[in-house]
Amino acid sequence: MSRPVRTRFAPSPTGPLHIGGVRTALYAYLFAKKHKGSFLLRIEDTDTARTVPGSEDLINKTLAWCGITPDEGVHEGGDFGPYKQSERKEIYIKYAHELVANGKAYYAFDTEEEIASWREKTASENNGNAAFYGFATRMQLRNSLSLSEQDVKQLLDQKTPFVVRLKVEPEDTVIFNDIIRGQVKFEANQLDDRILLKSDGMPTYHLANVVDDYLMQITHVIRGEEWLASTPHHVLLYRGFGWEAQMPIFAHLPLLLKPDGKGKLSKRDGDRLGFPVFALEWMNPETQEKSIGYKERGFLPQAFVNFLALLGWNDGSDQEIFSMDALINSFSLERVQKAGAKFNFEKAIWFNQQYIQKLDISYLSDLFNTFLKEKGIHKDTAFVNQYSALFRERITFLHELNTVGSYLYQDITFYDTETYQKKYKPEVEIFKAQFIDELLKIESLDANKIETLFKLLLEQLQMKIGEVMPIFRILLTGIMQGPPVFDTINLLGAEESIARLKKQI
Repeated sequence: MSRPVRTRFAPSPTGPLHIGGVRTALYAYLFAKKHKGSFLLRIEDTDTARTVPGSEDLINKTLAWCGITPDEGVHEGGDFGPYKQSERKEIYIKYAHELVANGKAYYAFDTEEEIASWREKTASENNGNAAFYGFATRMQLRNSLSLSEQDVKQLLDQKTPFVVRLKVEPEDTVIFNDIIRGQVKFEANQLDDRILLKSDGMPTYHLANVVDDYLMQITHVIRGEEWLASTPHHVLLYRGFGWEAQMPIFAHLPLLLKPDGKGKLSKRDGDRLGFPVFALEWMNPETQEKSIGYKERGFLPQAFVNFLALLGWNDGSDQEIFSMDALINSFSLERVQKAGAKFNFEKAIWFNQQYIQKLDISYLSDLFNTFLKEKGIHKDTAFVNQYSALFRERITFLHELNTVGSYLYQDITFYDTETYQKKYKPEVEIFKAQFIDELLKIESLDANKIETLFKLLLEQLQMKIGEVMPIFRILLTGIMQGPPVFDTINLLGAEESIARLKKQI
């Protein structure tokens, strides 16, 4: 491609950022970075009535958590700002009137009540099918095409509210290539005269995004499948402005589907099935309802991004674990599937577990030590590091590290007495006594020395491991699950281990 690659993510701050939106941002970011280009964050906040406080901040925090860093944007700055559409109002007004002057758009003075009444009337006359505002109906309505020049001038002089509508010529055929879907074709006689500029002077999505993409030199528009039906209007706008040579290449991403594949994934599905649909926690400012995010659920951002990238894309191999750099090197829009991608929360958990197992012990130790201090529990560095290493492969979420082995850093509150009574034999007391005596003789404890001592005593006393190990495990931890007994003794140390082994249940 002759122009430097420039992609954008252009969310509206109308609520929490759905993971489908995060995936769109991720793909746009990966594509730009793959081609040594730029990734922009643009806030499309022209629909002021639907803007929700806190949404824009959440968008920024979500991208930061995921490691999706814009090269240009509201906070990053850049040569093509402002990057917030509410600050570009005069630009859109200028271009809207330019379209009208060139005969590619027109003023429409119909009120919302008049349009509603007209639609109701046409629906009753056509078996419930309301007419759309377009080439076949525009001359029946109040606009600068149906009215005389004098009437139009008078209405404008009187400051009569109006909208600007795109003038769609019915004989046009709109054809464009989509990287994911191939050639897409629309007949213009099936398209309405879409509103470009609202009566309050604010643009609709259609005008604003085309003008901004052109002025910001966007080369590739990567967005959700739901915008495919609007693309012919956007192509007509590029034609109307004479910008066809600079029109970006389109790529419409597949939907994220419910786990059963039947319909688009929604927050309601997450609530019903018990998984988040937002990357970060969101508090609804109106209802004060809190929705937990993947971060708060205990997911690592690397795992979340890896999981999200494979919802609709693969590199053609069986590889599943990709770092961000690996995703950038491997990503291509040609390998994004057309069909919707089923959401699988169990797979997301699997990814998280894989990434937790690869974490440095020091990272987990810092998290665990912070938790202990908050609880007023003081443990030395050796304990914290050994504990983190023992449980790293036994957890699927970060927060589980704090509680999965709580019986090792505080008093045992539960004993599996049923199993203890079934497995207990008096001979175990003899074994315990000798084990404790020998344990005290070991100068520098480690799991291998403890295991050697344990097996040597079994051999001397002619006992089987199954006769002793369950009793040891329950006395040391209270339960039958957990890390190896020898590692547990090493972690607890001789003094604490002996105190627990001497306890009678």
